Amino acid sequence: MRRVAWCLAVMSLLVLGTALPPTTAPAARVPVLAYYYQWFEAHSWQRAKTDYPRLGRYSSDDADVVTTHIRWARSAGIDGFVVSWKSSPANNRRLALLLSRAREQDFKVAVIYQGLDFTRRPLPVARVAADFALLRDRYAADPAFFRLDGKPLTVFSGTWEYARPEVEQVTAPVRDTLLVLSTEKNTDGYRRLAAVTDGDAYYWSSVNPETNTQYATKLKAMGEAVHQENGYWLAPFAPGFDARTVGGKKQVPRRDGRTLRTEYATAAASAPDALGLISWNEFSENSHIEPSVGHGTRYLDVVRELRGPDGRPPVAVSEPADGPRGPQGPDYLPNALRLAGCVAVLVGSVTVLARLRRRRHS
Repeated sequence: MRRVAWCLAVMSLLVLGTALPPTTAPAARVPVLAYYYQWFEAHSWQRAKTDYPRLGRYSSDDADVVTTHIRWARSAGIDGFVVSWKSSPANNRRLALLLSRAREQDFKVAVIYQGLDFTRRPLPVARVAADFALLRDRYAADPAFFRLDGKPLTVFSGTWEYARPEVEQVTAPVRDTLLVLSTEKNTDGYRRLAAVTDGDAYYWSSVNPETNTQYATKLKAMGEAVHQENGYWLAPFAPGFDARTVGGKKQVPRRDGRTLRTEYATAAASAPDALGLISWNEFSENSHIEPSVGHGTRYLDVVRELRGPDGRPPVAVSEPADGPRGPQGPDYLPNALRLAGCVAVLVGSVTVLARLRRRRHS
């Protein structure tokens, strides 16, 4: 009887082990968008730079450079650029170039509108509203524009310098067509604008994850606040930061990729709708991951590792040394033999028990 019970148990395990599909699915893919700057001229590299691109001191009008940027970014699992923009002849020309090259390579482009001037003062509301209308009318229908739930994604940078009625004056005419995210820095700031925007993109490149003990808690709270208002949450992560050459006082060491890995994991844990990588080519604040003279391809390689070989977050899989198990694995034949043996034992045992009962009855 013990042998019969043992065989029944083995049969159950073998059938379940070879017939049932896995009960867990791969992690959901969250898009990564890298902040991208298109303000570079040849003379731009003469000011406040301690590192330079491998492609040389380029102009943002160089189509070959733009094409190479997109190709490199795609190879690392980056889904698109969030390009810094406000309407001007140069910026409009460069945005059109970026969109055209993105279409060719199945890449996406979102826009972060620079609502503050060079001295960090807010632009006139009428100008901001006109520029967002231009985005809607001239660029939003482009198939290369990045979309969430079917709507082109835009970000309004500097919203903390505008009163709520001013923000609404900008967003109300375009929200039927565009998503407009604020750039508030805390939950109170976001809630102030939740009704007149579509979410929040927190641009936080200067946090030091090794010394700021409230960092993860804050990002999680921001994500929860945005989702409570049915908004979209764009969570930030960066490889490091050093803006001392442009008047800043803070430095966040890169730690050979450890900072980037920690910030990526923390941002991903805040339930984002997309991840905002700060940045592709912000060389003045030294948050760039673009291959450079000083860092080579190190930080692009780290992003590639984080995203996995197919652009997805890597999932740890533990397999036996001799390969996967199941119908196509090396244990299929032995399992079948064991199953057949158990069936034979079970049939034989039932037959013997039946004969014994008949003899006892007789």
